[in-house]
Amino acid sequence: MSPLRLRISSIFSVSRVMAEELGSSASATAAPASQSSNPGASSWAKTRSLWPSVLRWIPTSTDHIIAAEKRLLSIVKTPYVQEKVNIGSGPPGSKVRWFRSSSNEERFINTVTFDSKEGAPTLVMVHGYGASQGFFFRNFDALAAKFKVIAIDQLGWGGSSRPDFTCKSTEETEAWFIDSFEEWRKAKNLDKFILLGHSFGGYVAAKYALKHPEHVQHLILVGSAGFSSEADSKSEWLTKFRATWKGAIMNHLWESNFTPQKLVRGLGPWGPDMVRRYTSARFGAYANGEMLNETESKLLTDYVYHTLAAKASGELCLKYIFSFGAFARMPLLQRASEWKVPTTFIYGVQDWMNYKGAQEARKEMKVPCEIIRVPQGGHFVFIDNPVGFHSAVLYACRKFISSKPDSESLPEDLTLV
Repeated sequence: MSPLRLRISSIFSVSRVMAEELGSSASATAAPASQSSNPGASSWAKTRSLWPSVLRWIPTSTDHIIAAEKRLLSIVKTPYVQEKVNIGSGPPGSKVRWFRSSSNEERFINTVTFDSKEGAPTLVMVHGYGASQGFFFRNFDALAAKFKVIAIDQLGWGGSSRPDFTCKSTEETEAWFIDSFEEWRKAKNLDKFILLGHSFGGYVAAKYALKHPEHVQHLILVGSAGFSSEADSKSEWLTKFRATWKGAIMNHLWESNFTPQKLVRGLGPWGPDMVRRYTSARFGAYANGEMLNETESKLLTDYVYHTLAAKASGELCLKYIFSFGAFARMPLLQRASEWKVPTTFIYGVQDWMNYKGAQEARKEMKVPCEIIRVPQGGHFVFIDNPVGFHSAVLYACRKFISSKPDSESLPEDLTLV
């Protein structure tokens, strides 16, 4: 059975668990209302106390996300600066406001920049779908020792602005992420940098490098999505699966833009517990490598919940970028011959994302390209095996950090394919 099919099966399993959770009696309670001398407020508090506690939603907001981010990053020893980088209310010369929004409101990109040695090369890190920059919390210390590390929340994710998502095509959706990133680059006054993207963030990073190669010194794609299309698939399982009632429902939900985040929001007070179950399973009992300790798991769960439960925005890109089955509608493989930036692909050995798409792309590329596989790592290889991941990144960037890059050998346990 293919890795993707296994993931779809796991979605049904999660849904079943959620249904069981909803069917059971809940023990979750909301936080007590704050005290107030206002009689009206006191009356409201009494009314709330009578309202069934299981029906109360867990509040979240940008402030909640940033607070959870700070708690998670308290694990990191390297000092950092968090800022909201203003990217304006619209692209220069555009007749429409940012991202087809009717609002004149200025937008911002949540950014963290870590202390570094003077003259260190700049490494910009971009998260994947359903994630945000805090997912790299296990990597910041090690990478900041060699780079000026800057990590962002893409527009519509994490602690960044979440404008209404009104894109209606793949082209508009790609522009949402690429153009907002370019405005962020201008605001940060960055000229040359190493760009690292994970999963969907790899897709965005690659598309950005195709459009603005003059700013990207080296491209690192970690478990990158978007290299194959449905037409490229040699397997017939997807067609057969769609013919089943389960496949028809899943395909309908996909085309209706039903996202995992909607499930988390819809679960209300059960949302945090379901996120905890996920993080405990994925990075604990079923970890591909180094398990999270109790503190890491608790802080990551809190952070992930708030990023998922906040207003829907960037998450709604999914059906425009990929067809059901995670096949790209505008595959990167089709543009491999246009690549202008040296590239390193990094995959965990247990990654469900197939590294063979990168191998096919390399055949068409006219720039240096390496594919590195890291043991004891799945799709989140930077969490599963941070030491191996760091070794892969440092090897990929040896030209920028080593006095004798040509003499650098591939670190033990890593594999070039």
